[in-house]
Amino acid sequence: MPRQVDHAGRRRLIAEAVCRLADERGLEGVTLRDVAARAQVSMGAVQRCFRTKEEMLVFALGHIGEQVMERVQARLVRSPAQSAGTALGHAVTEISLLREEHRAEARVWLAFVAQAAVSEVLAGTLKANYATLHEAFTRLIAEAGEDADGAGSRGAEREARTLLALADGLTTHVLIGHLTPEEAYDVLHAHLAGLWERSAGSTPRAEAGPPPAGPGRDGTSARGRTRG
Repeated sequence: MPRQVDHAGRRRLIAEAVCRLADERGLEGVTLRDVAARAQVSMGAVQRCFRTKEEMLVFALGHIGEQVMERVQARLVRSPAQSAGTALGHAVTEISLLREEHRAEARVWLAFVAQAAVSEVLAGTLKANYATLHEAFTRLIAEAGEDADGAGSRGAEREARTLLALADGLTTHVLIGHLTPEEAYDVLHAHLAGLWERSAGSTPRAEAGPPPAGPGRDGTSARGRTRG
């Protein structure tokens, strides 16, 4: 009897191997042969799942996006009664990839962003991801500002665009060491606080999630600080 193959599971396994190799070598160092070896499958198995390297990279990029969104959803589920403003704070903290345990994921994400500058297919995947996040942020900002009926939606869209760009920028600044995770968290917290101050008549406050664990430049731990 032929052995049943979990193709979806194998594709995820290969995507994880791509991400590990990309973290170590960058995307230019990712080859089908090395991916097969890292995933402990045959070259034929990789080629049956993905016809080309580009197709494999697109799937791996989508896999990273799914992991981030799963963490966002998990945080929202844990606090179902929270306000839209708090939900927004949790979501933007997760996608900023500021925590130490997400550092490898941040490196891989930025490697994909760099490659997308010369790959229309990867760029298309990224733009779709950003469009989904922009839509979610716009909705949460409108709801948090008690403006979900559509009035002022242009302002909510603009604020969502700004917040998404800020989150992306903080990922880079922390990754290269320009900011510590704690400093990036403070920037995010200040922006969210200012967002509601700019929203005429709105009262909800968006709080960024808890500051990332790990030592800062001064050797102190973010969890030991009073912010948050």
